Amino acid sequence: MNQSKNKRAAILKISCFIGLLAGVTFGCGPTPAKQTRRPNILICIADDQSFPHTGAYGTSWIKTPAFDEIAREGILFDRAYTPNAKCAPSRSCLLTGRNSWQLKEAANHAPYFPATFKTYAEVLGSHGYAIGFTGKGWAPGEPGEVDGRRRELLGPAFNTHKLTPPTKQISPIDYAANFREFLETKGEDQPFCFWFGALEPHRPYTFGSGQAKGGKQSNEIDDVYGFWPDHDTVRTDLLDYAYEIEHFDRQLAQILDILRETGELDNTLIVVTADNGMPFPRIKGQAYERSNHLPLAIMWKNGIQHPGRRYAQYVSFTDFAPTFLDVAGVDTAGSGMARFEGNSLKPVLEDRKDRHARDYMVIGKERHDVGRPHDWGYPIRGILKDGYLYLRNFEPQRWPAGNPETGYLNTDGSPTKSFVLNQRRYHGAPAFWELNFGMRPSEELYDVSADADCLNNLAKDGQYHDLKARLYETLKTELEAEEDPRILGHGEVFDRYIYAEERSRNFYERFMSGEAIRAGWINQNDIEPTWKGGE
Repeated sequence: MNQSKNKRAAILKISCFIGLLAGVTFGCGPTPAKQTRRPNILICIADDQSFPHTGAYGTSWIKTPAFDEIAREGILFDRAYTPNAKCAPSRSCLLTGRNSWQLKEAANHAPYFPATFKTYAEVLGSHGYAIGFTGKGWAPGEPGEVDGRRRELLGPAFNTHKLTPPTKQISPIDYAANFREFLETKGEDQPFCFWFGALEPHRPYTFGSGQAKGGKQSNEIDDVYGFWPDHDTVRTDLLDYAYEIEHFDRQLAQILDILRETGELDNTLIVVTADNGMPFPRIKGQAYERSNHLPLAIMWKNGIQHPGRRYAQYVSFTDFAPTFLDVAGVDTAGSGMARFEGNSLKPVLEDRKDRHARDYMVIGKERHDVGRPHDWGYPIRGILKDGYLYLRNFEPQRWPAGNPETGYLNTDGSPTKSFVLNQRRYHGAPAFWELNFGMRPSEELYDVSADADCLNNLAKDGQYHDLKARLYETLKTELEAEEDPRILGHGEVFDRYIYAEERSRNFYERFMSGEAIRAGWINQNDIEPTWKGGE
């Protein structure tokens, strides 16, 4: 056992000893025979993967046998959504069981994480679970400190084991090997809660890798979304995205094998999903159907009744934290966590009536990436209900994907982004640019059952006036109950929260004054230097 393992093992033994002195059983030794052993919890989260991009949902050009196994042996969820389609705020919702607008600074991207809010992992750790993560945890942002040490929202990181990645842009972290190390450091019969946070399919990609490495062909793609040009550049970009999803799935398969090998598979609740939609224009960081709708499969051989089912009701990321505490037998009221917006999915797992089943889903956003004047965000609230998506854009005079003169910084640089921008610049074809980067009206309404790409805005169509009013009233009532500052008239608080990284603060003003600062997630030719002051 290496030095890192010895250190973790020593910490575990001390924790067990303290627990025994306090008369508390932490699961550090054998579980008494009269007690039912608590389940392990494993969440596997891809970085930027949209619904329906797995084989289980019928996507043939992306091969995901491990995800498909989870779905086949568990439950496949047809309408799982994140409340906020960006890395840090989405993960904040998952960790706390609350919507992003209920999380103060954590509503934003790259924030300070408020000390007010405990995470489910911290709570489970205090109730005897071994906790930890590999890859990307809660990020980007600053978690703060506890007793003079950096706060571990998910427990300690296990990232020492490396592999030779299939491309230069895929992470060298050997997620499966790190999971194995984690299991070796925990108590023999101690339940665990582990987070496998892949860095794929986050950008950048090695262009053409899906074809060169994955043996894929562009004609395999059966649907190029209507807000992008159907061009070989875009299709190649999509295949590269697919190849990175498949890397995530291969690591997932290895983790499942480790669980089988160690005898832990049957008693492990396994959740496989993603944090937000794919890193392409009009998806990641926005609030459309393709942005917030995510893949989700859950398997738990000892706990799921009638596996092989599909679940059609809405599920929110805020439902995960209460579910994990529920299956672990932790009293929510005494957990120290702030009041959940979400509800436990345990009734769904057990195939019994769920009195908290959702018939609508509320989504939204505040500030994501840098690049607007005064560090402003682009506030949105929306509701999905009865096959429709209604959106309220609170500041329609702002650029939804970020200002052109700083490079549309809320859209990652990519071949697809560059192609759309160049169509307008050099070919006088602005239609796709308008859909992906142009300004938006204050209200949007889409029939997502027939228009999942959200191309036909029905908000100004008189025949939908009553429907729009009903959806807004439901949205408003829900947000008032959740004490959302935006709906209560003081949403400017979200713009006043400062970025955790000093280099991100006042980015727009510094960039426009000529300071040599760069945003590394875009291509330099994304910048529109002739656009001045949002004209």
